[in-house]
Amino acid sequence: MNPYNIREALLAKHAQHVVLIHFPIALFLAGVAFDFVAYFTKRTAFAAAAYYNFAVAAISTAPVVATGLLAWRFQLEGQRFKGILLQHLLLGIASSVMICLTWYIHFRSRRDSKQAPPSFRLPVELVAAVVIAMTAHLGGYLTGVNIPS
Repeated sequence: MNPYNIREALLAKHAQHVVLIHFPIALFLAGVAFDFVAYFTKRTAFAAAAYYNFAVAAISTAPVVATGLLAWRFQLEGQRFKGILLQHLLLGIASSVMICLTWYIHFRSRRDSKQAPPSFRLPVELVAAVVIAMTAHLGGYLTGVNIPS
């Protein structure tokens, strides 16, 4: 495989999911950091940055889920969901739902400008970060990155 051939890179059986997954993870974790800074400093610029990070992270979960299912279908040849693959699938769905839920919580509070964001959002964000970390860890095992040598 030629590393400079765009066609080979884009049409690889697994590359899209492995590459795309980093965007919602990074955006979500940056959003959590911005939201905590906004909460403790009461600065609206950080709250706005958190909101937009959550919005783009929520949008980017759709292609990640789609490419994950395509990777399962083509790279893993549609094998039965069991073990780590099943856990990764379930945690991936939970991660996507929690990212979208976090964005929705922020969306609702921004829609009503008089209403402050609910304080329960911070524990939800932390739980979502843990679920995302667990999903990523299992995904590393599926790709062979986390297998001890």
